[in-house]
Amino acid sequence: MKVIRVGTRKSQLARIQTDSVVAMLKALYPGLQFEIIAMSTTGDKILDTALSKIGEKSLFTKELEHALEKNEVDLVVHSLKDLPTVLPPGFTIGAICKRENPYDAVVFHPKFVGKTLETLPEKSVVGTSSLRRAAQLQRKFPHLEFKSIRGNLNTRLRKLDELQEFSAIILAAAGLQRMGWQNRMGQILHPEECMYAVGQEGGCSVPVAVHTAMKDGQLYLTGGVWSLDGSDSMQETMQATIHVPAQHEDGPEDNPQLVGITARNIPREAQLAAENLGISLANLLLSKGAKNILDVARQLNDAH
Repeated sequence: MKVIRVGTRKSQLARIQTDSVVAMLKALYPGLQFEIIAMSTTGDKILDTALSKIGEKSLFTKELEHALEKNEVDLVVHSLKDLPTVLPPGFTIGAICKRENPYDAVVFHPKFVGKTLETLPEKSVVGTSSLRRAAQLQRKFPHLEFKSIRGNLNTRLRKLDELQEFSAIILAAAGLQRMGWQNRMGQILHPEECMYAVGQEGGCSVPVAVHTAMKDGQLYLTGGVWSLDGSDSMQETMQATIHVPAQHEDGPEDNPQLVGITARNIPREAQLAAENLGISLANLLLSKGAKNILDVARQLNDAH
């Protein structure tokens, strides 16, 4: 029986996500066996520094990429937000699972259960490891203070509950749901409060966020950039028609890869329309001065 070796990070959430992917693959390929190989990554080891300060690309993926290169594993399962913007040569994203809840959630210290970010006392400290979340929420809730919190989900929840330092922490709703901790979600942050990272999933070290919606064949993409304290920001929305025929009209592609993703079941035309929408929105934001906001944010972050 052929054995497929699946690489994953060691954290409990990574294991839960990998187990669910392996379960789907087993259902599709009952004749195969799967072996899960877990490993620690740089991001798992450096826990005393804010993610945006480590300055290392592929924090949570590099060790897994090396294992793939050396043929120690056949495929790896990642959170899309952990992947670098450009994949290493020879790699592709072979599948993207059905989207979970893409929003961020607020988990409150037991003494503040029932509150919202709006009703937390003045100068309450909110923990997040993401510049994207901190910048947006600082703008929306100027009475709060935002501070870096690191560690996997278990560690962060323990820090929230046992230390008196944080009144609340911000985490991805998808992770909390997968861990079975829905009961800790005190508030879901909607796009007008906090837009999510590209792929809420994109990296945590740049204050850039998006919101997408598909309606009547139109793909709506809202993108925004923020200064670190949220005082300066810029948002724009654009839309494109995405035509997905009932029957696949395209012939087989010589190179089925587009922006690092191999999606043979989605027509090339639809993929290109979506990619071009992203490029057009980025260019629109840049033409209005987004680069300046991000350059300043980067310099400030490096200086702190």
